[in-house]
Amino acid sequence: MVTKGLLVHLDVKHGFDAEVERCLLDAVPAVRGESGTRAWYAIRFGRGEYGIFDAFPDEAARTEHLNGDAVAALMAKSVALLNQPPRIELVEVLASKLPEGLNAAVDTKGLLLSFKASSGNEPRVAQFLQDARAYVMAEAGTTAWFAIRRENGDYGIFDVFPDNGARFAHLTGHVPRELAKHAASLLGSMPELHMLAVHAEIYNAQAE
Repeated sequence: MVTKGLLVHLDVKHGFDAEVERCLLDAVPAVRGESGTRAWYAIRFGRGEYGIFDAFPDEAARTEHLNGDAVAALMAKSVALLNQPPRIELVEVLASKLPEGLNAAVDTKGLLLSFKASSGNEPRVAQFLQDARAYVMAEAGTTAWFAIRRENGDYGIFDVFPDNGARFAHLTGHVPRELAKHAASLLGSMPELHMLAVHAEIYNAQAE
């Protein structure tokens, strides 16, 4: 079970995409050695914009990661590679689906969905996301899925897939349909959807 997460945004200097991708890949051994880091994903939003999503069982594990070698190495290189320091956002994980087995899948695609709850409906949105887990567990192509509450109070979903077909199946599946059905009563904004590329991933099954 995971309850805490990080969503990191990296605004890359022009022409340094390849160097940032290497930096993210170089972090894999250090993160793999963190037993409290249950899941870690290096992602690309688009040209010049990369990120990291990771999940932890508790605050202690998240703090340990933030004080660890992988984050220190990224911060050390940030002045040379990034337009601004990494934007590190603390998120709460409301519900999750973790991969089955040790690095059971090689994922190449991801999604990040973010939206506001309408005023007074925050508990209902949180419950909707928690209830959605049962449907996502039945999606064989959805390798991992995290329902989150962001630092600014928005809600969201981060999930990963082995290919475009699995991502499309999820986007046309039960959870997006139910979210659209209840959007008028539950949501305070139109959902913002980012289609992501997954460049590296770690799942520390030994931490289960």
